[in-house]
Amino acid sequence: MEWIRPDNPDYDEARKLFNAMIDRRPAVIAKCSDPAEVAEALSYARTHNLDVAVRSGGHSVAGMSTNDDGLVVDVRPMKSISVDPEAKTATVGAGVTWSEFDRATQQHGLAVTGGRASTTGVSGFTLGGGSGWLERSYGFACDNLLSVDLVTASGERVTANAGENSELFWALHGGGGNFGVATSLTFQLHDLGPTVMAGLMLFPGEEATGLSRAFRGLALEVPDAVGTALVYLTAPPEEFVPEDMVGKLAVGMAYLYAGDLEAGEQHAKPFRELGPTVDLVSPMQYADFQCMIDDPPDHYNYWSADYHNELNDDALDLFVASAHRLPGAHSQQLIARWGGAVSGPAAANTPLQHRGAAWVSHPFGLSETREGGQEAKAWVEQFRQEIAPHTTGGVWLNFIGDEGQDRIMAAYGEQNYRRLSKVKAAFDPDNVFRGNQNILPAER
Repeated sequence: MEWIRPDNPDYDEARKLFNAMIDRRPAVIAKCSDPAEVAEALSYARTHNLDVAVRSGGHSVAGMSTNDDGLVVDVRPMKSISVDPEAKTATVGAGVTWSEFDRATQQHGLAVTGGRASTTGVSGFTLGGGSGWLERSYGFACDNLLSVDLVTASGERVTANAGENSELFWALHGGGGNFGVATSLTFQLHDLGPTVMAGLMLFPGEEATGLSRAFRGLALEVPDAVGTALVYLTAPPEEFVPEDMVGKLAVGMAYLYAGDLEAGEQHAKPFRELGPTVDLVSPMQYADFQCMIDDPPDHYNYWSADYHNELNDDALDLFVASAHRLPGAHSQQLIARWGGAVSGPAAANTPLQHRGAAWVSHPFGLSETREGGQEAKAWVEQFRQEIAPHTTGGVWLNFIGDEGQDRIMAAYGEQNYRRLSKVKAAFDPDNVFRGNQNILPAER
């Protein structure tokens, strides 16, 4: 195991997270290559009375994968990937990112719902639920879990699946890193690709009001195999963007069809008939599509999210108004269509509430400067206040920062939270793993 302390020349790079807003200085970073090293790191933390954080991809916008003056269990060295094409399963180490996962499984024409940002870590994403482009077809990433190996706060190695530690297994379907350090995860895969009909259409921002309404209608009619989202953004200075659009508000429509190319082409037609200025929807490698909207690293980020059962014209007007106030060139406002497998039979087997919502909104505030990051935060908070009358009260915890215990309760509901608390008390009674969207252990 490699121990990285502040006097190590690699320390600053090792402690850096995706979100530049988070600038914390742990006392020690333990880079763990296997479960035994994780147990050793946790023992060290107990002996020296250090707070513990667990870090994989480092995409927690709230910075929950690090701390000040504590110990960070860094599982990034755990990069093993084993794909069984006959059983259509994959077992991966906790340090694997979605880009690495997708490239490995796509060699066999297989996939599972993964992160919309390819640099996201598989483990943190999945344990928090796992929302991505394939969710309407295959459910969340956690719905496809077959087994999880983890190390508890006491250093015990346990396996959780449908037949072993089944209550813990239920809790790991959205309960996050509250119960231990995941060291490997096994997924059920699905036939997909490697070529899919996918891409992005781009429209001028002046048409935002009409396009928002048109998108709403189309997205409600498409089959479950279509994963789609509406994105308000500043048109980037890319070769495919007309010069007169660059730097101005644009409306994007992301599209992915989880099936054969001919059907994917057919279901893309209604979107094309809206007349996009830029149409990048075409046969492409699924793993490449997964990298298309990767957020830039080293920016100051503030995100949030809400669920919606419907989006009436008044709600859409609020989205458009907020889009006209986008703070900086990299901020985005996103509306993703849920439904399909998201609200299917698997929903009842997870602690996540409000899975029947039709839509999820996800404002991304980004800036290249710390001052701009504060402006981005204010923009997100203003939008959430404005849109509140049109929300269900539910929330996707992987999409938000540290917004308090009430929001955690909203994600699970009172009954599921109590059940999660009992699992927490069984596997982490001292709340060692509290550097997360924290579930408090039930009192014994």
